[in-house]
Amino acid sequence: MGKTTAFTGAIPANYENYLGPFLFEPYAVDLVSRLQHKEYDDILEIACGTGRVTAHLVKSVKFDSLVATDLNPDMIEMAREKVRSNKIKWMQANAMDLPFADRSFDLVVMQFGIMFFPDKQEGLNEAYRVLRPKGKLIFNTWDKPEAVPAIYKARKIIESFLGDDLPVFYDIPYSMHNENELKRLTELAGFNDVKVSLVKKEGICSSASQLAKGIVEGNPIYLTITEKDPSLINLIEDQIAKELSAKFGEQVKSPLQAWVVEANK
Repeated sequence: MGKTTAFTGAIPANYENYLGPFLFEPYAVDLVSRLQHKEYDDILEIACGTGRVTAHLVKSVKFDSLVATDLNPDMIEMAREKVRSNKIKWMQANAMDLPFADRSFDLVVMQFGIMFFPDKQEGLNEAYRVLRPKGKLIFNTWDKPEAVPAIYKARKIIESFLGDDLPVFYDIPYSMHNENELKRLTELAGFNDVKVSLVKKEGICSSASQLAKGIVEGNPIYLTITEKDPSLINLIEDQIAKELSAKFGEQVKSPLQAWVVEANK
């Protein structure tokens, strides 16, 4: 992962503090609500990020052990500080080459992680491999960018400043929004009973300026902007905050839309 695609330095904290409540909390609650009816021996969370889902798993799901992994050590450190439980084992791990034996877990959970896998099929194959028979997979991905209008508007402003300097990774978070493709890849990995659901939520942020800070400084795009011209950071954030406030209110409330995939081994 190159410099301009890394969640490093202050980026994880801004991601957690400003984007977390708005974008990720509603779907963390949704994912975990689908798991509360059952007790699990061993859970694997892939791409745990700053621990939004991890916190809800600890609080709301019955299990014996939970291994929470991410490729990025700075994200894991943020999660470890936020979610304190002796039932969690934190690990840096590559989702395409998981360091676990076959049939090690009863449940694999991924929140908005698969889009970042260099090989999505291999990532799903690995999830299948480490699951026990009758184990469950659950993950989610964002719908197309315009289905999350506050973020979409902000992205257009960033694009207007960067022009042709947009990094390759910029479109990755919203790159897996085809319902049929999600089902096909999951079935190709060997999973059965694949169910793909469109889930609509509302993102709420206490201020447009905080959300603007999260969108710019809680994302690797921050590194791209500072490499181009550090003085652009405040200009971009001010314009985003102004336009978000005008369209969605100073306490920003905006629709969110994502796909949730559930499957069994």
